[in-house]
Amino acid sequence: MTDSSGGLPLPPLTNTRKGKPRRLGVELEMKGLDIDTLSALVAAHLNGKVKPASRYEHEISGDSAGKWKVELDFDYLKQRGRQESETDGLAAQLDGAAEDVLAAGAELLVPMEVVSPPLPMTRLGELQGLITKLRDAGARGTRDGLTFAFGMHLNPELPDTDVDTITRYLKAYLCLFDWLKARAEVDLMRRVTVYIDPFPTNYVRKVVDPDYWPDMPKLIDDYLADNPTRNRALDMLPLFAFVDEHRVKAAVDDPRIKARPTLHYRLPNCEIDEPGWDIASAWKDWLQVEHLAVDKSRLNDLCGHYLEHLQAPIGRLVNDWAEQLEPWLKDPADL
Repeated sequence: MTDSSGGLPLPPLTNTRKGKPRRLGVELEMKGLDIDTLSALVAAHLNGKVKPASRYEHEISGDSAGKWKVELDFDYLKQRGRQESETDGLAAQLDGAAEDVLAAGAELLVPMEVVSPPLPMTRLGELQGLITKLRDAGARGTRDGLTFAFGMHLNPELPDTDVDTITRYLKAYLCLFDWLKARAEVDLMRRVTVYIDPFPTNYVRKVVDPDYWPDMPKLIDDYLADNPTRNRALDMLPLFAFVDEHRVKAAVDDPRIKARPTLHYRLPNCEIDEPGWDIASAWKDWLQVEHLAVDKSRLNDLCGHYLEHLQAPIGRLVNDWAEQLEPWLKDPADL
């Protein structure tokens, strides 16, 4: 199924259980443009207005879907920027000078980030035009520097937040992870960071077992036992916090976890400076997860084959699971 504006395919389930169009949030990490320039470009694309929240965070209003954000992806400096100094005189000057030094260093390594509000999936094509404008203005992506571990994050809203739906999406993702990673050609610097760590093999074995269909408390508890961290290529903590915030906070004390009915997919690079790069390729790859998740019979069958692969140490060494997956994938023409 394809949207009418941007030509991008849509998932097999386009509405939530409540009958509302599913939405998708997108985050783009980059360098090359300062916050004022980047904010102005986003605002011009949206016909919106920029409102600085601090020297490190700007909001752009004017989109019916909600506010966009442009920010330096450094939590400490963002917190500093929100605070007014309680000191004055020489102490305040020294404090400000120290912050300036830290900010200058951060700007060499830490990306600027454009964060969309949850957009109706039929609007995904609009992002293509924004990406082109940022590229033309000098935005630089993952492969432009050895230390540029920049990503594009996709936050797809689930069609439902019941335990069966969440389990199906998690199983589908785990089965397809090796293929998704190969397709993404994840940059070396991003691979050596902890931000997109794969799930532990023992946890994967547990979840892809065709007999694993837990109730919600067990699904969340099993996840938290093996993954008490945001550092996964598919971060489930925002979704689980939306379902049972108390359970998640009891296991992971991290104020950055924001409860929302979405997955947080962090695997793709942001190669915004590469001619022709856009959201389409990573989005179409993600749709393989969507199609597998809604076909429970095919999902269970694939889970059984993947579990056999994981339980055969020699086979895992000589057989590439990503290549074995090809017969299970939807024809891109059918997406």
